Amino acid sequence: MSTSYLIRNVSVLGGEPTDLHLRDGVVVAVGAVSDPGDGGVETIDATGLVALPGLVDLHTHLREPGREDAETVESGTRAAARGGFTAVHAMANTEPVADTAGVVEQVWRLGREAGHCDVYPVGAVTVGLQGERLAELGAMADSAARVRVFSDDGKCVSDAVLMRRALEYVKAFDGVVAQHAQEPRLTEGAQMNEGELSGKLGLAGWPAVAEEAVIARDCLLAEHVGSRLHVCHVSTAGSVQIVREAKARGVDVTAEACPHHLILTDELAATYDPIYKVNPPLRTRADVEALRAGLADGTIDIVATDHAPHPHEDKDCEWSAAAFGMLGLETALSIVQETMVDPGLLDWAGVAERMSYAPARIGRVADHGRPIEVGAPANVVLYDPSVRRTVDPTESASLSRNTPYRGMELPGRVVATFLRGRPTVLAGALV
Repeated sequence: MSTSYLIRNVSVLGGEPTDLHLRDGVVVAVGAVSDPGDGGVETIDATGLVALPGLVDLHTHLREPGREDAETVESGTRAAARGGFTAVHAMANTEPVADTAGVVEQVWRLGREAGHCDVYPVGAVTVGLQGERLAELGAMADSAARVRVFSDDGKCVSDAVLMRRALEYVKAFDGVVAQHAQEPRLTEGAQMNEGELSGKLGLAGWPAVAEEAVIARDCLLAEHVGSRLHVCHVSTAGSVQIVREAKARGVDVTAEACPHHLILTDELAATYDPIYKVNPPLRTRADVEALRAGLADGTIDIVATDHAPHPHEDKDCEWSAAAFGMLGLETALSIVQETMVDPGLLDWAGVAERMSYAPARIGRVADHGRPIEVGAPANVVLYDPSVRRTVDPTESASLSRNTPYRGMELPGRVVATFLRGRPTVLAGALV
């Protein structure tokens, strides 16, 4: 396979058409290229395509080790490549939990072997995600995986003392604690967003305050100890305002929104279709609008997929018994175009900031999230924003099929993804 690609007439971040030359893993030219001086160069006509830096996901569930029936590092990173991602952070709620240097190194090595995108393991905050004592944070940070993001995602670090200790501990190696904000006592048995609809449907409600109270507490803790806090999957208007106010005080807090919370609402629960069951739950239209506004003004720093694959039997059942979660890697960029770009809330430079530059900064990933410029690693996505496609779960590279967008028409298509100049996707197909 060629190691040199000349991409003609591409719009970098939505700008005027130009040429890109990728060779030996780096960007060697940006601008009109008459003769690349490379006999082995492969030319790609990118007329009408937008070039973005390789996307970085700070919140992906790859399920391996332990739940290879739902996803593997191999299948999950193939889905990531198809979505335009060149790096993903693999969450810790595997079996066994990624709470030791040995487990995070296993996940990191599986990512290197698969080669479809770079995999950065997220370490658990507490042993076994049990919320009782801190995991081996320092050992994971010093391991070959060089872990810098720690999260008990799927469970909240609800103990304020443990959360404070974790925030203090990660300061030693410039780490960040990514909190799943959910006060457990307020959400026991919760099935969907708490409101008038949950009462009508007879489903236990998940109140917005259960998320907002934890975010408020953790912002105060991060401010007190002078540490970095990241808030996972913000879902309510109140949460956006709490993060906005904390940032205004100078708290070192960042936050993410998931694609599904930017487009879907709790009204879908009326179908009783477990495909729409997710944690935190789908919220109201007002919450969706607040999230979009927060993402547009920078209060919400990034889009993260919370890609959560589940096997058929975990979703094809009654709502109360179904697992929480939905797929997200292969549709994230299309959802952002639909909800943020097409309405004029973000331009393509803003998309690059929220889906590449910022998540790489938060995760302390040096070789991703870099501008497309001479000398930068050739992590590049070519995206066609002009087409529309109907989502077909059977076409997914994931082992699972639990997408909430089945049959939905969405804009855009990833045409090519380059990881250090090597194509992982070409002409829309995995390489």
